[in-house]
Amino acid sequence: MFIAHLPAGYLLTRGIVRKRETIWRPALAVGLIFSLAPDLDLFYFYLVDGRRTPHHDYWTHAPLFWLAAAALTVLALSLAGKRQYLIFVGIAFANVLLHLFLDSIAADIRWLYPFSDIRFNLVEIPARYQPWYLNFILHWTFAAEMAICVAAVWAWGSEKV
Repeated sequence: MFIAHLPAGYLLTRGIVRKRETIWRPALAVGLIFSLAPDLDLFYFYLVDGRRTPHHDYWTHAPLFWLAAAALTVLALSLAGKRQYLIFVGIAFANVLLHLFLDSIAADIRWLYPFSDIRFNLVEIPARYQPWYLNFILHWTFAAEMAICVAAVWAWGSEKV
């Protein structure tokens, strides 16, 4: 996915929390941040690694990492008596999983890592064009990304705050 993570995060968060609820704004902030969080590894990919390792192989694209982080956060909040914040952990984790699911459409995600290195994806995008990103933009899966973007814009404009 190139452009649909943020709009998909908006749609998911909007489905969990309605705009009229008092937690809408912080929930939306959490949802949008975590809809992009797995791709924070791109800074390392470009600035440190020199693009040697596929960025979907970093720990930020490992579901078990996010599950452990969510579980530890739930535990910490529960022990601190801050259970009212658990909704934000759920929103964050749901958006991370959505990001990884969307990546799995046309890119390899190791859903079972570190127990298995098997890579999962729905479709293989053949390398036909230069530069490399044209292979994704000219593939039918990009239409799905555009549909997600259109749905998010429609949803954003359809409900009055």
